Amino acid sequence: MALRSKRSQAPKPIFRSKHADDYSGVYCEECGSGESPGELLLCDKCDKGFHLFCLRPILVSVPKGSWFCPSCSKQKMPKSFPLVQTKIIDFFRIKRSTESTQKLSQVMSKKRRKLLPFNPSEDPERRLEQMRSLATALTASGTEFSNELTYRPSMALRSTNQPALEKGGMQVLTKEDVETLNLCRRMMNRGEWPPLMVVFDPEEGFTVEADRFIRDLTIITEYVGDVDYLKNRENDDGDSMMTLLHAANPSQSLVICPDKRGNVARFINGINNHTQEGKKKQNLKCVRYDVNGECRVLLIANRDISKGERHLTPMMPILAYSLALLKLGLSRPKVQHFKSCFFTMGLLAPPTQPVPSQPTDSNMVSQ
Repeated sequence: MALRSKRSQAPKPIFRSKHADDYSGVYCEECGSGESPGELLLCDKCDKGFHLFCLRPILVSVPKGSWFCPSCSKQKMPKSFPLVQTKIIDFFRIKRSTESTQKLSQVMSKKRRKLLPFNPSEDPERRLEQMRSLATALTASGTEFSNELTYRPSMALRSTNQPALEKGGMQVLTKEDVETLNLCRRMMNRGEWPPLMVVFDPEEGFTVEADRFIRDLTIITEYVGDVDYLKNRENDDGDSMMTLLHAANPSQSLVICPDKRGNVARFINGINNHTQEGKKKQNLKCVRYDVNGECRVLLIANRDISKGERHLTPMMPILAYSLALLKLGLSRPKVQHFKSCFFTMGLLAPPTQPVPSQPTDSNMVSQ
């Protein structure tokens, strides 16, 4: 097959026929368009075309080796983590304690807070199932569980995480909301888990669903992972990076990379909320706060969420990350794949117009 090595870089749309050298126009199976031929990826089994930016999850670059479309890949259900209490407790490093947090939760909920602590499932067996689902996803993706921002010697130091560097300033989490956040962390350390279930979708991979009703303004989780400079991740293939610090000086901007260490946040899907349908489906927002002198990213319910409803943030982190690169002038050819998406969403001006220097929606990049 002559085009396999450069299947996404064809000079014009192609379609494989009975004869190897006989081609006619190929189109994307998702959007039906034959435009952007240089970004059309051909399945190594059925030869159907797909735009890199039309796939879910979006592909940042051409995969190495063979690639199969969602219909041909037939992803197998990963091996489930053992439903053994001691193994799950050890996996998440839960502190064994006889002290119950139920009273603490009730006291906090009685007070009027801007943000609400999550309300864990009452059934301990159900909470164990929820933790097992996350352990399965983390194990299958080769990710070490962590509920903290981590700082590695070869990446950004903790001292670089300074909200004062944020371009335009960063909102400070109030003292009461900090107490609510700390309550959530204490509950998780003791096995009082957020009511979330990580499920496996053969086409989309792992996704997160609400396992019980969740109220508006509830803290779902914190976005965590390794902290690195944005400039160091220009050519990264990761699809779940999140902006942590959008500094006035681009060289000081930071991102969260949950591919090695992370929690349930890395499995939450993104959605284009620049469409009417997307706005209705969105049920979470990513908000960056100054928490005791450090930048932190919280995932918060922006409306009531029903049981079984999938959690959807305003935008896939990789798109926000790529848009940040484009806006900061740090982009490489890989992130150029998403330019057509940004034009459609209205996040970037068409090529004939000057590209705005600031993001049109602070929630997409700054939050």
